[in-house]
Amino acid sequence: MSPQPYYADEQVQLYLGDMREVLPSLGAKADLILADPPYGETSLAWDRWPDGWPALAATAASSMWCFGSMRMFLDRRADFDGWKLSQDVVWEKHNGSGFAADRFKRVHEIATHWYRGPWSAITHEVPTEKSGRRGGGEGGMRARASARDHTGKIAAKTWDGSDGSRLLRSVFKIRSMHGRALHPTEKPIGILDPLIRYACPPGGLVVDPFAGSGSTLDAARQSGRRAIGIEASEAYCEAAARRLSNLTLEAM
Repeated sequence: MSPQPYYADEQVQLYLGDMREVLPSLGAKADLILADPPYGETSLAWDRWPDGWPALAATAASSMWCFGSMRMFLDRRADFDGWKLSQDVVWEKHNGSGFAADRFKRVHEIATHWYRGPWSAITHEVPTEKSGRRGGGEGGMRARASARDHTGKIAAKTWDGSDGSRLLRSVFKIRSMHGRALHPTEKPIGILDPLIRYACPPGGLVVDPFAGSGSTLDAARQSGRRAIGIEASEAYCEAAARRLSNLTLEAM
């Protein structure tokens, strides 16, 4: 029997509970998993890696963005067996979260894109932005006549930019939610939106197994996607429900 949502509207459903129990009961088939799991890098009570969650995520979708640190991905690499790595992007924050005084101050987090099955079956919209350059015609991906040596003779593709656009870069400089966050690891909509638009079609379904205060659900809704979130803490479920029921959506 499926659990009852803690919050629901026309685009979003939020469930209270451990994702390892709730997700299988939903039987959801999504276009994208967008996960920000506990990294398991501190002694804080909530910072505990849920063993086996990537395998459960694979039952719901074949495409997944996952936030984390390099240490997290290396320590938990066995949990990603069966997933293939597509790419990674870097979120550069305005403040740091380093825990050691004898190392470079860490002011970034990584988001990695994983997939299962053939790449051709995975939604991946070409990520572009206006470059400010003038040009006519339609931009598009064009194969080079010859590959560069460092690509191993794999034919490279480049964006021609004739429509005044360019490929989005893999480093996003976006302020963190420090001082205004509802959750200690809350991600700003500005970093979530391009990931959702890249890997989930309009009207598609995003599942966030660690919903926190509802940032992914809010970002998905604002971008014209549907979303399901699961959160283990009732306090954060309540905060997310208040946020999602607010008619004034957060500006990007």
